[in-house]
Amino acid sequence: MIQPLENEAFKAKLTTATQAGSPPDLFQSWGGGVLKQQVDAGLVKDITADVQPWIGTLLPASVQPFTIDGKIYGIPFDVGMVGFWYNKDLFAKAGIAKPPATWAELLTTVSTIKSKGIVPVALAGKEKWPGHFYWAYLAMRIGGLGALQQAAKDNNFDTPDFIAAGQRLKELVDLQPFQKGFLGAEYGSPDGQAATMGNGGAAMELMGQWAPAVQNSSSTSKKGLGDKLGFFAFPAVDGGKGSVAEAFGGGNGFAVGKDAPASTVDFLKTLLDVANQRKSAATGAVLPTVKDAADAIKDPNSQVVASSLAAATGFQLYLDQAYPPAVGQQVNDSVAELVAGSKTAEQIVKDITKVAKSQ
Repeated sequence: MIQPLENEAFKAKLTTATQAGSPPDLFQSWGGGVLKQQVDAGLVKDITADVQPWIGTLLPASVQPFTIDGKIYGIPFDVGMVGFWYNKDLFAKAGIAKPPATWAELLTTVSTIKSKGIVPVALAGKEKWPGHFYWAYLAMRIGGLGALQQAAKDNNFDTPDFIAAGQRLKELVDLQPFQKGFLGAEYGSPDGQAATMGNGGAAMELMGQWAPAVQNSSSTSKKGLGDKLGFFAFPAVDGGKGSVAEAFGGGNGFAVGKDAPASTVDFLKTLLDVANQRKSAATGAVLPTVKDAADAIKDPNSQVVASSLAAATGFQLYLDQAYPPAVGQQVNDSVAELVAGSKTAEQIVKDITKVAKSQ
């Protein structure tokens, strides 16, 4: 019997099983901080040697979140990145010829769109995680990937780069770019972020590779924007140390339980066979991790995402997955407070650091 579970419900059920010391032979994983905790607790198997013959067929960026201290503990079956999805018709209506390439240009674009009576940005304020994408990307563009990696080592986010990320985000928030009632909006509900985009109610949203599928299913027509939808990478920040070629995102994969039989890794090898990855890619729901399966991606926007990922010079996992769970949750909570106007850029880095140091 297959029992689908929503992300948070799945995490709760998995935690119960792992705390009992009996992890499943194979379980869904996003890698990063949660996987590291499972590794430290001795719950997952080091499969480095087992996958050596075929790991080279996968995109390096996709394997990174499943690699802890140089050893591989899981295999990704899809991968993606966060970027801006935009409504080409609304951009044209506002007289915007091309997507913004810098943060300053993005702010100007938002102001121009708003002046035409169009909602610039859809945001699910209630769910918090969509807001953290902005702060994380700004920290990457300002400080480079090194700033995020250093923060994880030092448990310190109270640095000029992270403060600047909050200040830049505040510049956007001050333009009041979001749809009415965004603080109470969910992501996938009929009046949420994805539906607002899919129904043509906002010009853009910052979201992962799954955005078009959720826009479609949440929209009144169930078809979303179709060929009116475009994608562009998160812009550069003038004077920043990060490159636009550095991607922020993540993927789905499987970790192998400590007592799993050898056939478990054989199953993963079959799942990641190029023919099977092409079948997955053809559904439109999966961006494959096997390099040679990229030719099966049909959607033009998904092709842009895939080629951006393949050319990425660096990769950062979502912060609420990359860091220990309590730190990731605090990042989400703190960025939500910044967006709501109840905390400053300087205050939130102190709150996040306090939780990071207590881990």
